[in-house]
Amino acid sequence: MENRIDMHIVKQSLLHVLAGVVMISGIAGCAPKDAGTVDLKSEEDLPGLTVSTSAGNYFDTKYSGRKDISLFLVNSEADGIQAVRQGIADVHVTDEVAFSQSARERLGIKLAFRGEEHFDVAFAARKGNKELVEQMNRFIEASRADGSLDAVISHWLNGTPAPAMPAPAENTNQDPLRCVTAINMEPVCFLGEGGEWMGMDADILRRFAAWSGRRFQMNFQDLGSAIIAMNTGQCDVVSACLYITEERLKSVDFTIPYYKCRPGYFVLDRGNSSGMSIGERLRMNLVTEGRWKLIVDGLWETLKITLLSILLGTLLGMGVCAMLRSRRGWVRKAAGIYGAFIQGIPTLVLLLIMFYVVFANAGLSGTFVAIVTFALCFAWSSGSIFDSAISSVPAGQTEAGLSLGFTPLRTFTGIVFPQALKNGLPLYAGECVALLKSTSIVGYIAIMDLTRASDLIRSRTFDAFIPLLIVTVAYFVLAWLLRLLLNLFLSKK
Repeated sequence: MENRIDMHIVKQSLLHVLAGVVMISGIAGCAPKDAGTVDLKSEEDLPGLTVSTSAGNYFDTKYSGRKDISLFLVNSEADGIQAVRQGIADVHVTDEVAFSQSARERLGIKLAFRGEEHFDVAFAARKGNKELVEQMNRFIEASRADGSLDAVISHWLNGTPAPAMPAPAENTNQDPLRCVTAINMEPVCFLGEGGEWMGMDADILRRFAAWSGRRFQMNFQDLGSAIIAMNTGQCDVVSACLYITEERLKSVDFTIPYYKCRPGYFVLDRGNSSGMSIGERLRMNLVTEGRWKLIVDGLWETLKITLLSILLGTLLGMGVCAMLRSRRGWVRKAAGIYGAFIQGIPTLVLLLIMFYVVFANAGLSGTFVAIVTFALCFAWSSGSIFDSAISSVPAGQTEAGLSLGFTPLRTFTGIVFPQALKNGLPLYAGECVALLKSTSIVGYIAIMDLTRASDLIRSRTFDAFIPLLIVTVAYFVLAWLLRLLLNLFLSKK
């Protein structure tokens, strides 16, 4: 009978998943289309329009004070282009080199015009890290003198042959060059075939690492998180086609410029916009450049953080439960203070504090910090559940066991615990599922989980639907499996 019920649950859950996929596909098919191309020739044509740009960049500051323009801030260039394609914004402003010609044709956008301003583009380093900045300046000057710098830039922007890449440093005792990019777009910097970072910025930094005898490492974070990571010693260099401005010089140091860039104003190109079939979109998001591997790696990272956090958090939760049931008032009060602290701080804020403050100089991986953070949060919720479950068992049960000559330990393990387990496991299963979903925030500390993998794919393909659909189904299946396993465990008790 139990097997039949379990199979019925499995069938019903799978039907719900399929229904959800069909519903979301229908919504995607009914998404708003573009309202047509905006005719722009200069900044004088911007009044009355909605302009999208990435939050925190130079254009955010430039246009935020103008009342004749509606500013629409986004987290990434992919979000900005999506806003233009859906008619939410009329124009997206960013660097002129942000989108390659092939990307423009695929996305159905065009460069309406270039701004009149010219900006020096440089790499950012932590304020006061003069040794690294001077070393990078010497490399940039030497590369410009021998022509290799201009050759790298021309290769990525104009398609000329690439200069020979120097051999990477091996068996070096120096610390690796830890780089963070806030851009995942061709031709500036993007994750290519086999998970290798490519593009103009990546090539220049890889050459500098070889020139200085260091190993090259690169990760992806949004600009705000990247600057925080650099200022707390989590990385050495930030690359994001950064303009040198007076305001930025107050918080970071810049190398000498390696490129001059102008603003680019991108609008819909109705003549080149063409739809793609679901099959083509799946191929682009999963098969091209082996992007399915990002999903697999993200799935493994999500599972690892979830299961280890549950294990450690459960062990800590037993201690919390013991504190809540202690006969000493100060111990119970300490447990209450701990619970108020955990419940009063958003998990994301606590994760950032743990990574950028508490463990900033410990040299620990982001995965380890995430596991500790989620375990601390889970300890309070699981400990409270254990306490409530034990309290739900009538005191007479304990008294009966003791009167029969059982020891307190045997009375608890043989009489109280089985009943408490049955009462508390449903709530415990819910907390485990909630923890699984909470892990979607670990991308803020540069961990490649499921959500972060979808962000990386979306920033390369500018297709929001397919990556988010895949991640939605993955989380749903994981949550369903986790709850099913715990329910099966309960049914055996």
